Amino acid sequence: MNMIQDTMTVIKDEFSIFDEPQEKYVFLVDLAKKSPGLPPEKQTDNNKVNGCISQAWIIADKQTDDTYNFQTDSDAMIVKGLLFILQRLFNGQQKEDIMSIDGQNILDHIGLVGTISSQRTNGFGAAINKIQHELVV
Repeated sequence: MNMIQDTMTVIKDEFSIFDEPQEKYVFLVDLAKKSPGLPPEKQTDNNKVNGCISQAWIIADKQTDDTYNFQTDSDAMIVKGLLFILQRLFNGQQKEDIMSIDGQNILDHIGLVGTISSQRTNGFGAAINKIQHELVV
C-alpha cells in the first residue's frame, strides 16, 4: 500500500468519530481553517479549478526529488476543507502514486459519500482531475 492510501485511512479515522453529516461539515470547516490558502495574486484563472461551483485554486510545485507540493484555496469553507484533504493526500508524493489514485474512491474511502452534495462531489472530482491531468504531467 502506498503512502496516499495510508493517509486516506488516517483521514477516514478522523471522520469516523462523527455520526451526523453536520458534524462532518463542521470538521471540514475546521480543516479549512488549518489551510494556509493562497495569496490573491496566486488566485489566477490558470490555477483555477474548472467545474467547481465555488471559486477554487490549486498550485503544484514539483520538488527536486520528483515529489510534488500542492497549495489550495477556495472562497467556500467546505470546498477549502476538501482541497486541504487533497493537499494532505498528495503533498510529498511522486507522480506515479498521485496518478494511481482513483479520485472517485477518495470520498468513499474517507467516509464522505452521501455527506457531500453532488455539486461538491463533482467539484472535488474536477480538482483531482486538474491535479492528475494538468499539474502532474
